Amino acid sequence: MMKRNTIPAVNKRMPAEWEKQRVVLLSFPHEDSDWSDRLNSALSVFVRIAQTIAYKESVYIVCDNAQKIKDLFCSTDNMSFIELPTDDTWTRDYGVITIEENGQTKYLDFTFDGWGGKFEATLDNSVNIALQKQGYFGNTPMETIDLVLEGGSIESDGEGTILTTSECMCNPNRNGGLSKEEVEAKLKEYLGVKRFLWLDHGYLAGDDTDSHIDTLARFVNRDTIVYIKCDDENDEHYEELLKMEEQLKTFKTPEGKAYNLVALPFTKPKYKDGVRLPATYANFLITNHALIYPTYDDEADKIAGDIFKKLFPNLEIIPINCLRLIEQGGSLHCSTMQIGL
Repeated sequence: MMKRNTIPAVNKRMPAEWEKQRVVLLSFPHEDSDWSDRLNSALSVFVRIAQTIAYKESVYIVCDNAQKIKDLFCSTDNMSFIELPTDDTWTRDYGVITIEENGQTKYLDFTFDGWGGKFEATLDNSVNIALQKQGYFGNTPMETIDLVLEGGSIESDGEGTILTTSECMCNPNRNGGLSKEEVEAKLKEYLGVKRFLWLDHGYLAGDDTDSHIDTLARFVNRDTIVYIKCDDENDEHYEELLKMEEQLKTFKTPEGKAYNLVALPFTKPKYKDGVRLPATYANFLITNHALIYPTYDDEADKIAGDIFKKLFPNLEIIPINCLRLIEQGGSLHCSTMQIGL
C-alpha cells in the first residue's frame, strides 16, 4: 500500500512582550514630519526613551541624519543609528512582529497604511524591508504579508491568546472590513493564535488608531490584564470604559478562570489647541530590565507608577514624560517595537 505524503504541522506562537528581546526599534522625528513645528522638544523625549532602553538592551534608531542624532547623546552604547526615510515615528505599528515558527524566531512584515489611510505611510511601510536588506535582522527570516496589521492592535499572552478590539480589527478602513471570523482565521494562520478575546467597547478622544488595544488594556502576565478606568461620571469616556470593564470581567483564562483585572487611573483631560489628547497609562513598554511608562504632568502619574511596582517587582519602573508625544496622537508604547531573539 502506498503511503500518502503528509505535510508536517507548523507550530506558530507570538511571544509576549515580557519575554526576552533582541532589540527595540525606534524611529526619530525629523524636519519633514508632523513634529517639525517643535522638533527639538520632540527629539528630547525620544532621546530619553532610547537612553532608558539602551542602559541594558540594544536599540535600533531609524533617523534621517545619523550623525546629527548621535550628537544628541552623551553615550551611544547599545545604539545603532540607521539612516532611512520615514513618514512618522510610530514603529509599534510598522515594525516587524516577532513570532516563533517550529521553535525558530521569524519576523513578519505586515502592511501599514497609516491607520486606514488617514496619513501617508509609504515610507514607513518600507522600513522593515530596508532593515532586512541592510542586515539588521541577521539570519532571522522575514516574511512580507499582504494584510494590514498594526502591532498596537494586538496583545499576546505568549501562549496563544490574543486580546484585541473589534473597532480596529474589523474597521472598513482596514482590509476592506473583515468580520471577526475572517480576522481570526488570518491571525490563526500567521500568528498561530488559539484564542481571541474581543473588546467591543472603549476608546480615547484624539486617538487616530480606531481604538488600539495598547491604549486600553494590556496583558502583564498570563492571567492578569491591566486596563484604564475612568471614575468621573461627567467625562465623555466614562460610559464606554465602564462597558469595557464589564466585558473584561467576562473573559476567562485558558483554564476557565476569571482574569486578575487591575485598573489603571485616568488622567485629567489634556488638550492642545482645544483638542483633547489621548493620554493613557496603558501605553507602557516592557523591556528586558525595565517597565517604562508614560507620564503626563498629572496627579495620577505616581498612582500608576505604584501599580506598576506591585505588578513588576523584579523590574526597574521608569517614568518618562510623554505629553509631547500625545500631541501627535501616540505615546511611549506606540513609539517603540521590541524585536524578539
